[in-house]
Amino acid sequence: MIGAGIVGNSLVYHLAKLGWRDIVQIDKGPLPNPGGSTGHASNFIFPVDHSREMTDLTADSMRQYKELGVFTESGGFEVARTEERMEELRRRMSSAKAWGIEASLVTPEEVVEKVPFLDPSVIIGAFWCPSVGVVDSLRAGTLMRERAMELGALNVVSTVEVTGLDVEDGAIRRVRTTGGDIEAETVVIACGVWSPKLAAMAGATIPLTPAVHQMISVGPVSQLAERPGEISFPIVRDMDTFCYERQHGSDMEVGSYAHRPILHDAEEIPSIEQSKLSPTELPFTSDDFDDQLEQALELMPEVLGNPDVEIRYAINGLLSLTPDGFPILGETAEVKGLWSAAAVWIKEGPGVGRLVAEWMTHGNPEYDAHQSDIARFYDSQRTREHVKARTSEAFNKTYGIVHPSEQWASSRDVRRSPMYDQEQALGAMFYETAHWERPFWYAANEALLGEYGDRVMPREAEWDSRWWSPIINAEHLAMRERAAAVDLSAFSMFDVKGPGAKDGVQGVVVGQVDVEPGRVVYTPVLDQRGGFRSDLTVMRLGEDHYRVVTGGMTGNQDRKWFRDHMPADLVVEDTTFAYTTIGLWGPRARDILGKLTDADISHEAFGFSRCREIQIGNQTVLASRISYVGELGWELYVPMAEGSSAWDLVFEAGREHDLIAAGIGVYGTTGRLEKGYRAHGAELDTERSIVEAGMMRPRVKEADFIGREAYVKQRGEDPLTVLCTLTVDDHTSSTGVRRYMLGGEPIVTSDGEPLVDGHGRRAYVTSAGSAPSLGKHILMAYLPPDQAVVGNKLAVSYMEELYPVTVGAADATSLFDPENSRVRS
Repeated sequence: MIGAGIVGNSLVYHLAKLGWRDIVQIDKGPLPNPGGSTGHASNFIFPVDHSREMTDLTADSMRQYKELGVFTESGGFEVARTEERMEELRRRMSSAKAWGIEASLVTPEEVVEKVPFLDPSVIIGAFWCPSVGVVDSLRAGTLMRERAMELGALNVVSTVEVTGLDVEDGAIRRVRTTGGDIEAETVVIACGVWSPKLAAMAGATIPLTPAVHQMISVGPVSQLAERPGEISFPIVRDMDTFCYERQHGSDMEVGSYAHRPILHDAEEIPSIEQSKLSPTELPFTSDDFDDQLEQALELMPEVLGNPDVEIRYAINGLLSLTPDGFPILGETAEVKGLWSAAAVWIKEGPGVGRLVAEWMTHGNPEYDAHQSDIARFYDSQRTREHVKARTSEAFNKTYGIVHPSEQWASSRDVRRSPMYDQEQALGAMFYETAHWERPFWYAANEALLGEYGDRVMPREAEWDSRWWSPIINAEHLAMRERAAAVDLSAFSMFDVKGPGAKDGVQGVVVGQVDVEPGRVVYTPVLDQRGGFRSDLTVMRLGEDHYRVVTGGMTGNQDRKWFRDHMPADLVVEDTTFAYTTIGLWGPRARDILGKLTDADISHEAFGFSRCREIQIGNQTVLASRISYVGELGWELYVPMAEGSSAWDLVFEAGREHDLIAAGIGVYGTTGRLEKGYRAHGAELDTERSIVEAGMMRPRVKEADFIGREAYVKQRGEDPLTVLCTLTVDDHTSSTGVRRYMLGGEPIVTSDGEPLVDGHGRRAYVTSAGSAPSLGKHILMAYLPPDQAVVGNKLAVSYMEELYPVTVGAADATSLFDPENSRVRS
């Protein structure tokens, strides 16, 4: 264990509890405060996050801090100076209700009742969370180390620096230090801002950057000094100025996320000997803080305007930032046995410690961790240039108002499909996924708005329509009536080859892949507990040759999972950049493809879930008859170099059939939701089962596979929760504006009471979007079994208002074309 901050200390404790012995923990600094971010962090915890994963880790950490006796509950406010911020706080209320955290919106006068030195005229309202508190993270770490040592599991060596990591045959073997070498087949890098430097010693990457967070402490403050203890007033987050004010004894700490991004390289962090305070407490640059100090003075003039109060401590404190804002956890892709537990803040520390310990021990943790899995990063996303570009953009969004569909502005145009120029000419609105530029809709289709009128379900509210266009729904209707082509270049693909490929793939996936070549199998992939690791498509291309097609976001994670669970003699080869994919769907798809090929593509000759090579023009493409939008059609896998010309061929053939280009808005949302198709990361994750997701098949194959025992057991039990499709009955808000949910909102009873399933989780919207063919807005949500009844009347809470909804399906039955006649036509 390299690192003795809150994460390393939590990890050794939880590993020891799980039976690990012979653990050595090292740190180059002295204990209990070796000089990392744990030692200077402001140490307060707000429990509500829009991410369920981060909220779960925070809640687990709070429980552990309380068990250790190092948590002090103070309550906390997030105050709003603008109406835009109040709307964001209403959305935060939705998340609080969805995750079951007590919170409320309050008036300025109610804030002043608890924080009498705050000027109420500066704010218009606030979000109040009574469970906010502060922790003594250094004391917590000491207790955890001591408990691991009491179990006879841990040796701790401080003031020892790592000088090298030895890798043999792709696996970690040795840690070299200034105090000697340590043989080890499992090494965890849990040293925060230094993590990239350590990983590089083994030829691995941990894509984070050290970044400055400025903080000052002013005092003595008479109003604070009158109270006993470290904290007796609620913490205040001044959200519109990106600042916080937090009592620390007789001092007031003011921290800022509003200053310019100040990034450092791990290699440039000063040594302990070079540091006046500690390596992560850098000299304060006051010019960067002047504006924030003025804003803090405006909010708390009695405290910060007192001439007797002076700045007693000021630092540019280093913390870890990642390109997407999530921690970096799990075994590195490059080196077996080398694990990362990095970019973790105080509020998630003990929860991450338990999660990673479970992951290392059992192969899967209790909580789903796909957003934090280190394997999520592709090579281009591990580069220093990408990390610095994204973290520079993200820093000022720490307290920002970030739309759930908001796109990054930095580090773009990295991966372009072969059809990029044609798409740009059509006015594509590009979104980014896994560094691919993907058209979400096309401005060229704006004329369809006049054709379809109100059927495109326009959205009046700016928030609901931000990062959205009614053109998406128009493209959807055109696809349903005639045909559409979709660029699916962001698919991740890998081939499994070699003698025994069948048995290798069979052992990983749930579906039966002992099929004749030319068959396509959509299948879940489970972990040992029977939770979803993924859902993907497997094509058998030959006796010893399978191709796996999966989503771009999870492609690296899926490939690593297959590679880690395959016999060593099988080849798992990444083919993502060898092929581009064009989706062609709609009632006229066969007519269009038929103009391009002499192959018999009739239903009888080329049935659903079949694939084979066909000729289109002078190109050979692999055509796969499947659909994620519920229409007749094919995915055409084309050599990357020929993708542009193949796109042109398809559109030339489709001209007389009124073929349009459609974006991912149709593919990933409207088409999918009308058919009730589940999506990984939304409806499917490791905390959900096949039975709960309504995806159970009549039989379980005889061949063994990961999770089979758990899955068979789940089939014999009543589900604790049931995935349902709901429709919104009335969108009219109290102001008369029609509102459209975006996802993450709580599903409640008609009178607003929470719904709790058998896992103890509250019901919330996992996916939301238009169903233009039905004229409805569709929501998907897991409901308690007694509420999962077709026709049941419930409500969705959106921006603190209730909207009536009806359960339309309590299984995988689609609301559009439930007989699947279109797909199989």
